[in-house]
Amino acid sequence: MSRNSRAPPRPSPTLPFLSSRLLVPLSPSFFAPSLPSAPCAPKARPGLHKRTRVGLRLESAVPPIIIAVANQKGGVGKTTTSVNLAASLAAAERSVLLIDCDPQGNATSGLGIDRRSVERSVYDVLLGQVSLDEAAAPSRVQRLSIVPATQDLVAAELELVDAADRATRLREAIAQATAPCDIVILDCPPSLGLLTVNALSAADRVLVPLQCEFYALEGLTHLMATIDRIKAAYNPTLAFEGIVLTMYDGRNSLTHEVAEQVREHFRVFSTVVPRNVRLSEAPSHGVPALLYDAQSRGAQAYLSLARELLEGLPAGSEVPAQAPKSGTKETRAAEGSRDNAERPTTKGARSPKAEAKV
Repeated sequence: MSRNSRAPPRPSPTLPFLSSRLLVPLSPSFFAPSLPSAPCAPKARPGLHKRTRVGLRLESAVPPIIIAVANQKGGVGKTTTSVNLAASLAAAERSVLLIDCDPQGNATSGLGIDRRSVERSVYDVLLGQVSLDEAAAPSRVQRLSIVPATQDLVAAELELVDAADRATRLREAIAQATAPCDIVILDCPPSLGLLTVNALSAADRVLVPLQCEFYALEGLTHLMATIDRIKAAYNPTLAFEGIVLTMYDGRNSLTHEVAEQVREHFRVFSTVVPRNVRLSEAPSHGVPALLYDAQSRGAQAYLSLARELLEGLPAGSEVPAQAPKSGTKETRAAEGSRDNAERPTTKGARSPKAEAKV
């Protein structure tokens, strides 16, 4: 094999491999025989989303947990986090709905849906033309569905400018949906416009992906101010779930400096997402990293993040008043090592010195 040739993705490992290393209760049905890896995965059939309805309510009448993945800065891993976290939660036998709130539609294409064939999208939901159940489409991942987005979503802000309920349209649509769903993931656009406001107004919690670089810190202040305004105007129970460090390279001194500053003021997940080629390659095949190469460091990082997130959710998926915290020494020692550039940190819980004032 030539030096510049790229090896094909490794096949997905067996269930005991992931369970023993990450202690995530994966369902055997998640790794369907027809989906061993992305290149062999069947292509999404055009129009499949037109015929299938997916609802959002637990059979026990407990409402789903709604998590907005938000950061107004682009290129920090929002969509990567949304898609792979949703897939990892589905692997843990949670029924998950991913709502693509970004007009770019990267989460939509990242789950194998051709945006050109989409007839019912989140745009139609916001305009009240279809229900969320009618717009939801199945994905290649067991127990994971998506409400797709198209470029039409760009016009939503203009078309809703005179609507009195323009900031709460998505929340109302989720409240009116039916049938089983445990967790809803909202993939927000890289802006603080009406689409992000709708997502934050509908969410129970906000998860913020943050790249470990200087400019990423500047935008964080604006995001926190927006969260404060949303809480005051539309959603007083909105909670700050925490920050997940993405594109993490433990060999870079700037990475440690930025991570240290963030932990001084905000709640940070102990799991970090390393820079990983497989995470970048998976979207081009229309599958999350867990189906593209489950042994990759990126896929394992998001499995670890899902486990950490689920540990904060009591039985029945009820929202706790406050997510668990622990001390900082163990977490910093684990994340501060050079080895973090190679694999995710899984020990400990979120470990700030002070919580974000949101």
